[in-house]
Amino acid sequence: MTLLLQSGDIFTNGFFMIAMLAVLVFTMIIPQRRRSKQQKTFMASLAKGQRVVTASGILGIIDKVEDNIITLNVGNKTYLQITKNAISKELTDAIYPPKAEA
Repeated sequence: MTLLLQSGDIFTNGFFMIAMLAVLVFTMIIPQRRRSKQQKTFMASLAKGQRVVTASGILGIIDKVEDNIITLNVGNKTYLQITKNAISKELTDAIYPPKAEA
């Protein structure tokens, strides 16, 4: 009788461990993958004249795109060369919201 009760506890604990793992996957891993995919798509679509914000908070307008290097105009004839992955989609969308498509 005691053996059946203990084996039931093992199955119950195993179920809760699997449930916690499922919650972890759906609340952390899947959204992170989605953000990563959006960031990669955003980096691929960068073009001259686009206003962007870097991960460190520098605002500027893209002047030139060469492979993974972007020349950013940050003021009166002041240019910075940065890598594409230094531009943040989240910060850019927060400062310069995307225009709603009608």
